Amino acid sequence: MGVAVNPYENPATSRPVAEPSPAGARFERISIVGLGYIGLPTAAMFASRRKTVIGVDVTPRVIDTINRGEIHIVEPALDMIVRAAVQQGYLHATSTPEPADAFLIAVPTPFKGRDHQPDLSYVECAAKTIAPMLRPGNLVVLESTSPVGATEKVAEWLAGARPDLTFPHTHGEASDIRVAHCPERVLPGQVIRELVENDRVIGGMTPKCAEAAVALYRTFVQGACVVTNARTAEMCKLTENSFRDVNIAFANELSTICDEAGVDVWELISLANRHPRVNILQPGPGVGGHCIAVDPWFIASQWPREARMIRTAREVNDSKPKWIVDKARREIAALADRGKPEREQTVVMLGLTFKANIDDLRGSPALEIADRLRRSFGGTMIAAEPNIGKLPPSLPGVRLAPLDEALAVGDVFVLAVAHRQFEGIASRLRPRQRLVAAVAT
Repeated sequence: MGVAVNPYENPATSRPVAEPSPAGARFERISIVGLGYIGLPTAAMFASRRKTVIGVDVTPRVIDTINRGEIHIVEPALDMIVRAAVQQGYLHATSTPEPADAFLIAVPTPFKGRDHQPDLSYVECAAKTIAPMLRPGNLVVLESTSPVGATEKVAEWLAGARPDLTFPHTHGEASDIRVAHCPERVLPGQVIRELVENDRVIGGMTPKCAEAAVALYRTFVQGACVVTNARTAEMCKLTENSFRDVNIAFANELSTICDEAGVDVWELISLANRHPRVNILQPGPGVGGHCIAVDPWFIASQWPREARMIRTAREVNDSKPKWIVDKARREIAALADRGKPEREQTVVMLGLTFKANIDDLRGSPALEIADRLRRSFGGTMIAAEPNIGKLPPSLPGVRLAPLDEALAVGDVFVLAVAHRQFEGIASRLRPRQRLVAAVAT
């Protein structure tokens, strides 16, 4: 088991501190608000440790699916854990909150408007939904990735709904309710393992808030629980994803330069990375998902004058889908020049999810590429996406097809996602077929 680390006594250092014993003993009933890609696996992990878990969601289909012991997302091993937890009575889903010892908020935090201001409406709604259930001694944890100061806002919203209770933003360590921020840092496709093994940053509004959150997460976390204050924990998650976004932007910008220079960017990166202190990432179609493509905007919108590099990286990555579409349009035009009119051509999107081998379409640059092509292309367009059963409503006129059919009828192929089914795809194309590769083949 890992250690808990507490920097409160000396902000310049972190050191191990004693853990509550037995770990998590105070938390027998745990409520998870939001049963998506993070909320459901987290609920499953608590339930697998024989904690009673109440999952709260607003979508009836999600509630019904979970209560049947099934899952509505693709995540290895999650289905077995959920099935066992439901069958054994440790997990149930509902639309109505119930009393619990700890409440975790794991709802979306998108941005809004052209200035990318954080949208905390889902968090506010979740806080006000659980407020009637709160009792002295309860812990509330914001897991949703959030702008700096969001945890304090949660405390304020809770206090506004429950004036009979005290909260840490006004009563400090003497508060009735403990409030903390613990951002997730897991990789889709490896969520179960990483929830257990990864270190967790625990940001309490007070030291006792952090101590309570450590006790909760020690229920299943084997990595270190590193304790800090809520604002630092919020900024830590934003910093992690902004760092990754900046590095991806370098690779994506390099790919556009190499295209103009007639240089194979993947060979170039492979050679450059032989330098012992160089580690360039792989270029792609942009950046998607609900973390890396969103979180840097939280910093840029709060500190617009200071966050120049972060903003530029976002703009570079956001521009990549259009660049891919322009390349595809040139291939379509070249085929037309060789005698096959655009209306007789078939464009195939190879992949639509935001990363390989998952079913998550949130913020996917591949989806943006498909939509841009759909709007400008006059022929037939199909998508080969092995991880979903139907296309989203945002792609009217596009047909979902098996890969073998796509290979048989396609003219221009846009490789947007490196699904395992697409490995070696270039060698499977006929000479007349054209490939636009946004990822390595």
